[in-house]
Amino acid sequence: MDRKTEQKIVLVTQKTRLEELICRYNTEGQVRFYLEHHGGDFDDYKQEHDTYRASVNRAVSFLETYGRLQIVDRDHIPNYLFGDRDLVIVVGRDGLVANVLKYLSCQPVIGINPDPGRWDGVLLPFAAEDLVKIVPETCAGRRRVRTITMAQATLNDGQTLYGVNDLFIGQKTHVSARYELRFDRRKEAQSSSGIIVSTGLGSTGWMKSILAGAAGISRYCGIRSSPSVPRDFTWESEALYFTVREPYPSISTGADMVFGKIGPENCLEIVSAMPQNGVIFSDGVEQDYLQFNSGTIARIGLAEKQGHLVI
Repeated sequence: MDRKTEQKIVLVTQKTRLEELICRYNTEGQVRFYLEHHGGDFDDYKQEHDTYRASVNRAVSFLETYGRLQIVDRDHIPNYLFGDRDLVIVVGRDGLVANVLKYLSCQPVIGINPDPGRWDGVLLPFAAEDLVKIVPETCAGRRRVRTITMAQATLNDGQTLYGVNDLFIGQKTHVSARYELRFDRRKEAQSSSGIIVSTGLGSTGWMKSILAGAAGISRYCGIRSSPSVPRDFTWESEALYFTVREPYPSISTGADMVFGKIGPENCLEIVSAMPQNGVIFSDGVEQDYLQFNSGTIARIGLAEKQGHLVI
């Protein structure tokens, strides 16, 4: 094959909802029966699948002629070894881009929105047909690349987990989590529904929903100044914000240290007091987690690496 370059291109894909159901029910016909029997719209699943696969096929058709192409399913990303010079292209939802970024070091990522009518595509600025122009420009260093600040959780046993949108620290079952919070020379024993640490990229997600709830309570109570996401909290900001969900004040736990800014000079330290089911996971992927049980100490701060998104 007469390729334009020998650079390796990694195309990351994900299973559609239809494919996931076929894995469970074996055939497309059985999936149709299951969905329609429960009042679901099989045609919607089928249309989504066909649109996604058409986008992937368009991408593959060009990329095979341009470089050394390797296609990797989302499920294999945690164990895949990326090369420093790889060009990574993601076809899927925004969450897939975030999931891939945390396993990279310096590789640029091109996000492809396979279905603009269905997905917002904040991290997916391109369509598959744009690759003919975007890939050569990226390889030549002529495309702008936006950096994305990540969060990092490091345990006292050396394990590390990165978060592109956010980190969750708490109970696996989302019941009351017990821990000691240490921040800015203060410490407090707490019982809560967990702690969310948000990046600038993730500030429009979980963090925004927590602050929206707090703002609604403030308005109901007649408090004019309502909490909101800081306007200068951008993808590139060298800062993280932590929020404590539903802190419960009691004779042995407090609720004073519930919000704070983590910068280059400080970190958040959390000591687990949970005998079992304590976890830290990132970007909503509960299956990829660190155990966080009694005696474990987590240090949360800015990651030493950044994400790189082609725009």
